Amino acid sequence: MVNVNVIGGEIGQAEINAYIDRAQKLYPEKTIEAIDLKIDGDYVDVDYHFADVPFQRIRRITGYLVGTLDRFNDAKRAEVEDRVKHSLAN
Repeated sequence: MVNVNVIGGEIGQAEINAYIDRAQKLYPEKTIEAIDLKIDGDYVDVDYHFADVPFQRIRRITGYLVGTLDRFNDAKRAEVEDRVKHSLAN
Protein backbone atom coordinates (compact mmCIF):
# COMPACT_ATOMS: atom_id res chain seq x y z
CA MET A 1 0.00 0.00 0.00
CA VAL A 2 1.46 3.34 -1.06
CA ASN A 3 0.93 6.30 1.27
CA VAL A 4 -0.01 9.42 -0.74
CA ASN A 5 0.32 12.88 0.82
CA VAL A 6 -1.50 15.71 -0.97
CA ILE A 7 -0.08 19.14 -0.07
CA GLY A 8 -1.52 22.53 -1.03
CA GLY A 9 -4.89 21.48 -2.36
CA GLU A 10 -7.20 18.59 -3.09
CA ILE A 11 -7.38 16.02 -5.87
CA GLY A 12 -9.73 13.13 -6.49
CA GLN A 13 -9.06 9.48 -5.75
CA ALA A 14 -8.97 8.62 -9.46
CA GLU A 15 -6.11 11.09 -9.99
CA ILE A 16 -4.28 9.77 -6.93
CA ASN A 17 -4.62 6.23 -8.32
CA ALA A 18 -3.24 7.46 -11.67
CA TYR A 19 -0.14 8.85 -9.90
CA ILE A 20 0.35 5.53 -8.09
CA ASP A 21 0.02 3.56 -11.36
CA ARG A 22 2.48 5.89 -13.11
CA ALA A 23 5.02 5.50 -10.29
CA GLN A 24 4.78 1.71 -10.43
CA LYS A 25 5.30 1.77 -14.22
CA LEU A 26 8.27 4.17 -13.96
CA TYR A 27 9.97 2.23 -11.16
CA PRO A 28 8.89 -1.43 -11.40
CA GLU A 29 12.03 -2.72 -9.64
CA LYS A 30 11.64 -0.45 -6.59
CA THR A 31 9.26 -0.53 -3.65
CA ILE A 32 7.46 2.80 -3.36
CA GLU A 33 6.60 3.63 0.24
CA ALA A 34 5.07 7.09 -0.25
CA ILE A 35 4.31 9.74 -2.83
CA ASP A 36 4.09 13.47 -2.02
CA LEU A 37 1.90 15.47 -4.39
CA LYS A 38 2.50 19.21 -3.99
CA ILE A 39 -0.21 21.18 -5.78
CA ASP A 40 0.80 24.57 -7.17
CA GLY A 41 -2.07 25.94 -9.22
CA ASP A 42 -2.30 23.85 -12.40
CA TYR A 43 0.99 22.07 -11.65
CA VAL A 44 1.75 19.15 -9.39
CA ASP A 45 5.24 18.38 -8.06
CA VAL A 46 5.68 14.67 -7.42
CA ASP A 47 8.20 13.29 -4.90
CA TYR A 48 8.66 9.53 -4.59
CA HIS A 49 9.91 7.87 -1.42
CA PHE A 50 11.40 4.41 -1.93
CA ALA A 51 12.09 1.61 0.53
CA ASP A 52 15.70 1.15 1.56
CA VAL A 53 17.67 -1.41 -0.41
CA PRO A 54 20.07 -3.61 1.57
CA PHE A 55 23.66 -2.85 0.64
CA GLN A 56 25.98 -5.71 -0.15
CA ARG A 57 29.72 -5.20 0.22
CA ILE A 58 31.68 -5.61 -3.00
CA ARG A 59 35.29 -6.78 -2.84
CA ARG A 60 37.95 -7.38 -5.42
CA ILE A 61 39.07 -10.97 -5.03
CA THR A 62 41.43 -12.72 -7.42
CA GLY A 63 40.74 -10.15 -10.13
CA TYR A 64 36.93 -10.24 -9.85
CA LEU A 65 34.48 -7.85 -8.19
CA VAL A 66 32.30 -10.03 -5.99
CA GLY A 67 29.91 -9.72 -3.09
CA THR A 68 30.02 -13.36 -2.01
CA LEU A 69 32.00 -16.43 -2.98
CA ASP A 70 28.97 -18.63 -3.66
CA ARG A 71 29.51 -18.63 -7.45
CA PHE A 72 33.23 -19.48 -7.27
CA ASN A 73 34.35 -22.96 -8.25
CA ASP A 74 36.72 -25.01 -6.06
CA ALA A 75 39.86 -23.63 -7.74
CA LYS A 76 38.83 -19.99 -7.17
CA ARG A 77 37.84 -20.78 -3.57
CA ALA A 78 41.28 -22.31 -2.99
CA GLU A 79 42.89 -19.22 -4.52
CA VAL A 80 40.96 -17.04 -2.06
CA GLU A 81 42.06 -19.19 0.88
CA ASP A 82 45.72 -19.00 -0.22
CA ARG A 83 45.72 -15.21 -0.50
CA VAL A 84 48.02 -13.15 1.67
CA LYS A 85 45.84 -10.74 3.58
CA HIS A 86 47.48 -7.42 4.42
CA SER A 87 46.55 -5.25 7.37
CA LEU A 88 47.15 -1.59 8.08
CA ALA A 89 50.13 -0.90 10.31
CA ASN A 90 49.51 1.46 13.22
